[in-house]
Amino acid sequence: MRRREFIALLGGMATAWPLAAHAQNLDRIRRIAALIPLAIEDPISQARVSAFMQGLEQLGWADGRNIHIEIRWAAADAFGARPPDTRSAYAERFRKYAAELIALAPDVVVAHSSPAVAALQEKTSTIPIVFIGVVDPVGAGFVASLARPGGNTTGFIALDYGLSAKWLELLKELAPKVTRVAVLRDPSSHVGIGQLAAMEAIAPSLGVELTPIDERDPGEIERGLKEFAGTANGGLIVTASVSQGLYRKLIISLAARHRLPAVYPFGYMIVDGGLISYGTELVDQYKRTAVYVDRILKGAKPSELPVQAPVKYELVVNLRTARALGLKLPTSVLARADAVIE
Repeated sequence: MRRREFIALLGGMATAWPLAAHAQNLDRIRRIAALIPLAIEDPISQARVSAFMQGLEQLGWADGRNIHIEIRWAAADAFGARPPDTRSAYAERFRKYAAELIALAPDVVVAHSSPAVAALQEKTSTIPIVFIGVVDPVGAGFVASLARPGGNTTGFIALDYGLSAKWLELLKELAPKVTRVAVLRDPSSHVGIGQLAAMEAIAPSLGVELTPIDERDPGEIERGLKEFAGTANGGLIVTASVSQGLYRKLIISLAARHRLPAVYPFGYMIVDGGLISYGTELVDQYKRTAVYVDRILKGAKPSELPVQAPVKYELVVNLRTARALGLKLPTSVLARADAVIE
């Protein structure tokens, strides 16, 4: 499958009220807000929002007819046209846009990423929030439990911590000589700590030594990977975080420059030139989010909608990157791949 085809594929993808009052409520224009961690120019952002809009349309909602959608894009980087955000500027933009969206008094807010949810929950405890791309909503304090979220927030989990161990297993399968693995993670997040811990549990049995590298800013990432790559038999695992999406072009280029076989959490990083990924397809989760938004607009409460786990993990491989690294990928890996980019 070619890069353009793969992106196209991504893009393809109450009751107590009187009846009359309920019908009148559904007839009015409803307001949906969304806080998204990437830039508007990013094709991955466009593919995800397109899937969300398609999901809404299939449920009878159309922007400009019976809904109005307000979106804020937290990343200022115009897909490589400007220098990436600093972490402090990025965090401030989440807070700014969360305040703007809540001031519009929307009927429901879609929040992609933990920073988006945290910023929105600071501004409201009543407006419904549906999240996407959150790894551990209970640990973050966003919901009381997965089955009974409580409060005003529910949504869709990006992955569980056990997947991190599978990334390490996959790296050893495609590059058996790797004995040292750099783990790019967000040290300020309990999610970054949890993903690293899952890998540490199995690293001895695979004969690898882990080296955590913090990703607070581009300079830190570049220095850490340059130092790590000075010794042979190294590999890289990029954990799931907001930073990996924000700095993905830099991370992928550094992995290529230092000839590090790398495993990524999401398929869009492989479209951009990464080697291999195993994780949730978030475009599908955007479409599934439309179902929860529809139910909330029709009177359901977030506290009554259980947090949903991923229904499918996808393996995506970039053969061009493998050839550039001098890797011959095992047939066992290629046979399992959901998408192969040539």
